[in-house]
This record gives sequence, structure tokens and C-alpha cells, in this order.
Amino acid sequence: MRNKYLVHLYAKRVELESKLELHIARYCFGEGDVDDGTEAELRQRITEISDEIAVLESEHSY
Repeated sequence: MRNKYLVHLYAKRVELESKLELHIARYCFGEGDVDDGTEAELRQRITEISDEIAVLESEHSY
């Protein structure tokens, strides 16, 4: 069960990182409102997921 959840977290992090890259690219090409909070929100969620992954991986290493 924990492994499935960990795989889910990895996939979710990749998805969010892709969305962040797209958001940044849109800004570079002038196609998006940068100050809408999207970038900060994505970065925060990526950090939260990364922290959760680290905890699960450290528990699994015992």
C-alpha cells in the first residue's frame, strides 16, 4: 500500500513540475499573468509532496 502511495506521489510531483515549467514558459513568451499566484502555489505543493516522499522513503529504509 505504501509503495502505491509513494508511486502516486512521484507521479503527482512530476505532473506539478510540468505544470510549473509550462507556467514559466508562458511567462517567457508573454502569454500569462505571472502575478496570479500560480507559480508560488505550484512550488509550495511540489515542496510539500517532496517532503512527504522524503518521510516515506526514510521510513521505508529501516
